[in-house]
Amino acid sequence: MDVFKLVMEQMLTIFAFMATGFVLRKWNFLPENTGTVLSKLENYVLVPALVFGNQLTHCNIETFKENSQLMLYGVVLILAAILVAFPLSRLFIRNADGDSKKEYMRSIYRYALIFANFGFMGNFVVQGIWGDEMFYKYTMFCFPLWIICYSFGIYILIPKNSNEGLISNLKKGILTPPIIGMVLGMICGMLNLGQYIPRFLLTTLDNAAGCMGPLAMILAGIIIGGFEFKSLLKNGKVYWATFLRLIVIPAIFIFVLKILGTDDEIVAMALIAFATPLGMNTIVYPAAYDGDTKTGASMAMISHGLSVITIPIMYLIFVVLW
Repeated sequence: MDVFKLVMEQMLTIFAFMATGFVLRKWNFLPENTGTVLSKLENYVLVPALVFGNQLTHCNIETFKENSQLMLYGVVLILAAILVAFPLSRLFIRNADGDSKKEYMRSIYRYALIFANFGFMGNFVVQGIWGDEMFYKYTMFCFPLWIICYSFGIYILIPKNSNEGLISNLKKGILTPPIIGMVLGMICGMLNLGQYIPRFLLTTLDNAAGCMGPLAMILAGIIIGGFEFKSLLKNGKVYWATFLRLIVIPAIFIFVLKILGTDDEIVAMALIAFATPLGMNTIVYPAAYDGDTKTGASMAMISHGLSVITIPIMYLIFVVLW
């Protein structure tokens, strides 16, 4: 129950940071491009610093062998999410064949049902509750999720009349700063190169990593705050997508893992990775291609708000009580 209380506290902390970002954006205390700048700062500096430093500290040949199976769990579950999301997305947008706008809207729902906010929010939750050792295991679990999200996932969100194909996006997905930071951290950790890195650089990495979670949640509030609040609450389909994202899909996955006798640590990691809310890419990429951003913003706002309640309840049911 002590961990459950920590989960509750962490989710309330997330809500407070998001509310701060939302108010700052609504009251125009920040420039219009703040969301873009902070997003790039997260992706190019803070997340790579977090995963590099964590892998450098905790990854060696022995721990890599011990935890390599976690990547297999990640692969199996993300592939299961893809198989589930394709038919479900057709229920949200019907009769889309031949209609490019409807097809693209279906892609947004498809992405939302496959990928939760396992990165920014997941990292913050795991590190804040369980600490660095568990976070190392979580990064191993999420390693295939990162690759698939930033390759196949982005391919889903790119209009089909774009010249960016699946292979092109696969290459981009593998070469994203968080993936590069994690791989370099693994290599340096296994080669024990940390002893040769100056202490001030390690301190810099640690301090940068500490900024990742709070800034990511403030960023979520800033992005949501850029839209009219009431209008984001009116899309009934988004509530169903949120229900599937926060409760149904992760509950099915966790139920199967529990039936198979999976270790509670893996269950907790799977819960955080798949029961976190809808991510921000359903806003960022449609905006880049002049698509509909309102649906993605509605998904982000509603799911982030409700996740403060659903994640602790899901953890209580599937980890504490079962």
